[in-house]
Amino acid sequence: MREKPLSRIEDELSRVRHRLSHHASDGSGPVGFKLDDGLVNAYVSGTIDPEGEAVLAGQVARLLPFHWNLPTSLREEITAFIENLGGRRDLAAWLDRHPGRPRLVARLYVLMGLLDQYTADPGVVAALREYREHTPFPPGLKGHLVPPTDDETLASLGFAMEELLGDGRYDAARDLGLATADWVRQIAPRAAELDPKAHDLAELMEHCRQDIEEAPAEAVRR
Repeated sequence: MREKPLSRIEDELSRVRHRLSHHASDGSGPVGFKLDDGLVNAYVSGTIDPEGEAVLAGQVARLLPFHWNLPTSLREEITAFIENLGGRRDLAAWLDRHPGRPRLVARLYVLMGLLDQYTADPGVVAALREYREHTPFPPGLKGHLVPPTDDETLASLGFAMEELLGDGRYDAARDLGLATADWVRQIAPRAAELDPKAHDLAELMEHCRQDIEEAPAEAVRR
């Protein structure tokens, strides 16, 4: 994973995406999934072997899309584990070291983190609106975008990726991530004209697109 996008994500999850998840969720996580306490303890104590760490990374990646709606005890356990790693950036870096589901999830979550940060940026929102005046549904995004373009548009795309991951639809989540990164990269120069804070948005999106492209969904099912 390229360093620049990872270094730019916040350590706290988006409140916008949190609010969206409450609108759509049934309040349940994956039935029967949990973290293996023995593996967690072994990791924290530094005694875990590579095979056990790979299994643990897979468990964390499987549960992460449900983080808003897990039972309290499991949510607290995952939160404590993430804090032990050092935070959300360290979580993404750790997952990225493990091929398959963990790596794909990590790279999509970095993109989601950037979408969360830019979703309410006035220059970005204006550039998205201008684009949609001539192309209402950019390639690959029909069915994911609603007609209004506002300060939740990018966050809602991140939430859609998260839902697809939770459903185990890794190909669809990857395709949506690639399409979203490409769309935002296209509007980034105009966004930077309107708001200098978006000056490196194109570069960030291109890095994310390359990272996701290099994490094939097929590897998740190995």
